[in-house]
Parts: sequence; structure tokens; C-alpha cells
Amino acid sequence: MLWTRVMLLAALGLAGVTMEAAAQDYPSRPITIVVPFPAGGPSDGLVRILGEQMRESLGQPIVVENVAGASGSIAAGRVARAAPDGRTLMLGSWVTHVINAAVYTLKYDVVEDFEPIGRVGSNPLLIVAKKSMPANNLKELIDWLKANGDKATQGTTGAGTAIHLAGVLFKKETGTTHPFVSYRGGALAIQDLVSGQIDMMIDIAANSLPQVKGGNLKVYAVTDKQRLAAAPAIPTVDEAGLPGLHVSMWFGFWAPKRTPKDAVGKLNVAVMRALADPGVRQRLFELGVEIPPREQQTPEALAAHHKAETERWWPIIKAASIKAE
Repeated sequence: MLWTRVMLLAALGLAGVTMEAAAQDYPSRPITIVVPFPAGGPSDGLVRILGEQMRESLGQPIVVENVAGASGSIAAGRVARAAPDGRTLMLGSWVTHVINAAVYTLKYDVVEDFEPIGRVGSNPLLIVAKKSMPANNLKELIDWLKANGDKATQGTTGAGTAIHLAGVLFKKETGTTHPFVSYRGGALAIQDLVSGQIDMMIDIAANSLPQVKGGNLKVYAVTDKQRLAAAPAIPTVDEAGLPGLHVSMWFGFWAPKRTPKDAVGKLNVAVMRALADPGVRQRLFELGVEIPPREQQTPEALAAHHKAETERWWPIIKAASIKAE
């Protein structure tokens, strides 16, 4: 009995040494970042830009894997169930870690099943319309929507998404009743908006700003308290006459719960170094992505921001009776 106990303690000690050594050697293998939306979209672009720089810091390949479906909940569920070894991360967002928990019945907990790594950016939305839209400012756009009633159309990316929620709030605040046209992705919606198949949209800046700058869309306001650094001529919703319609798509990296602290720390350092790189900052600036101050890039800051956003938005979403389609 004594010999068995000694052997058990020795085995546990050896296991502890092995785990500690593995943590110190991290990362020794490639790291996969799961993007919960299709390739080619704003989230995918953000990860690929950051991933290039993170690869240099971590000394390992960064594999980007797109797992679309159910507004990102399929990808989040997969990461929540992944081994907590620091080899699997996800780009989470306002959608995956706040909205989905209010509109879906999830098989994971958006707080308890994830380890925050760091907040990486935010992207306010733009109120945009087809180039032939006769309205020249936000007030005129609202008047046009009211006058055209059921004839007017607004693109969204499905119930419970950021673009849909922003549209619901917009219609509530303006008293408009025009219908939504749902698309499987923002890129498809923008294509139809550019071609004039739909009339307007409240879209992520990273997706629509290039079309605005190219003269293919009209823009009326940014859904933020401050003007967009990449497009300072666009007024805020407060300035344009629709105060308080503040909606911003923010992003952060998460790992499965119980990922070792050493791995979390090294991943956060890689994220911070990437966000400090001048080339990365310029590329994100061009996409309209606002980079948070350094003190807001920590795991603790992401957890606090996540908590605050949940407390703000869950009551709004539930009061609006928004449910996934």
C-alpha cells in the first residue's frame, strides 16, 4: 500500500513537471484561429492581418479557419469544446459573445466556457444607401423611408446579427416600417446595395467604407459618439440628427476555458505587439477598424468590456423580442 502511494505521488509529480515544461515551451506547434464568419469578410480580414504579425512573435504558423453558420455560434461551440492547450483560439465579437446568448439557445456559456486573450478592435457601423438614393442627409433619408413605406428595403445579414439589430433599433427610433431583406453575408448585401437591388443598409464600416470611398454608395452617418478616424468627413448619428444610436462591432480573441495562464500571457503579448506594429495599424485604419488603447487590450480589459456590453444589450435585445430565424 505504501509503495503504491509513493508511486502515485511520483506519477503526479512527474505529470506536474511535464505540464509545467509544456507550458514553458509554448507554443511548440501551429496555432489555429477560428473565424466564425465566411472568408473575405471584415472578420476574416482582421484575423489575417493580425495573424501575419502574431506568427512572427510566436514563432509558429497561424492557421486561419473559417467556420460559418448560425451567426457564429457553430464556431464558438467548437472552440468552447476544444482542448485548452493554447492551440485553438477564436475571433469573438459583439455578435458571438453578446447577441447570440440572447437570441439562441446555446450549448455553451459565453462567459464560463472561454478564456479572454485580448480585445483587438472595434468597427462602428455606417448608415449607407444606394448611389441613386435622392436623400442627401440622414433626415431626408428617414423622410424618404417613411414616404415609401413597404416599397423601401433595408439589407441585413439575418435575425440576431449586428446589422439586423442595428436595423431594428434604427426603425424603432425613426418610426419607419420598411421591410428587411436578409442575406447570408455582408458582402452579398453590399453587392446588391451597390447595384441598386436594395435601398439602404446599416453596415460594418470595414465592409462598406471602401464602396463609399469609391463613390459607389451614399453615406449618411457613423453609429458612434465620435467620427471615424479613417473617414472624418462622415458625421456621427448625434450630429446627423439621430442621437444615441450607438452601435459598434467590437472584436477580441478567446481561447477555451482553462487554457494555461502562461499560454494566455504569451498570446496576449503577441496580440499587443501586432496591434502596435505600424504596418498593421495602417491596414486596420484603412478598413475603418478602431484600435483600443493598450490598457484595453489585456485579458482583464476584454472580460470587463464583455461584461459591460452584456449588461447593456441583453435587456434591449429581449425587449425587442429578437429571436434567431
